[in-house]
Amino acid sequence: MQARADLEALCREHLAWEQNADKSDFQRKARLMQASWRARNGLPIGTMRGKTRGATLAMPFAQQSLANYLTPTIKEVVRREVLDPARSKGKLFGRPRIFDSLLSSQPLCFNLFGELTEDLGLATSVLADLTGGAMGRVMSIDFEHSPGRGDPRYTGDRSAFDVFVRYQTPAGGRGFLGIEVKYHEGLGEKEAEHRARYDEVAASMGVFRPDRLGDLKLRPLQQIWRDHLLAGALTAVDGYDQGLFVFLHPEGNNRCSDAVTGYRACLSDPETFRAWTLEAVIAALRRHCDAPWIDAFFERYLDFGRIDRMALR
Repeated sequence: MQARADLEALCREHLAWEQNADKSDFQRKARLMQASWRARNGLPIGTMRGKTRGATLAMPFAQQSLANYLTPTIKEVVRREVLDPARSKGKLFGRPRIFDSLLSSQPLCFNLFGELTEDLGLATSVLADLTGGAMGRVMSIDFEHSPGRGDPRYTGDRSAFDVFVRYQTPAGGRGFLGIEVKYHEGLGEKEAEHRARYDEVAASMGVFRPDRLGDLKLRPLQQIWRDHLLAGALTAVDGYDQGLFVFLHPEGNNRCSDAVTGYRACLSDPETFRAWTLEAVIAALRRHCDAPWIDAFFERYLDFGRIDRMALR
């Protein structure tokens, strides 16, 4: 109880206590991590729904400076992918969250993959490492990618991959990684309306246990399932030789790790599904590169020991 009280006191000190939004100590610590990162870097605090919040940057400063992003290269990628109307057309970048929310997983995607979009050789080494050699040369990396929102040939809904990696398979074919990224989120959102197309794609993929389909239609598994279905439909409709769906989250986010365990129990064939932690991606990056941005990412998003040290002050 004392540890919980200390955490609450720290959150309140950093204007990061959100009793209704944060349901776990991981979520509280993640919010505090972002609020303390903002304070350490002297960035102006922002508001949301009329309340000053430590894990939010002031607007319009956040959009003008792109202070949510870790390096000049990443900021250039954001300008190209988010601020260019032609490139961002049809993509659902949440505004102003993409600029002012330090907790949002959309900025995290750019902070983790932005440098890799400009260094496809490094991307190839890291992602081949993480897939155990299942993929070859990376050809491109895209953000908030959907093959066709609402297109009935796919899943007929508005699902998209947070990060989309096109690659050449080791045999020279076409492959992709469709990646869903979570950070603070707990997969507690209300289920989307079920569509008959989901059942059609699930049957064609042949990787789900028939006796567990009911579980896949409910939270916390439905969002994972819908993205996996999108990967399966994309593989078939667009003629990819290989398609993998990746669910990426911090290892301390127990709601995500528990959902992954439950999801795997619903699979009869796990070949097209991967679950990675952010820590595993950082470890792979460090095996192939020593660029300062990797440590900066870890410090900002994953150094939860910092929170424990703050509590001991």
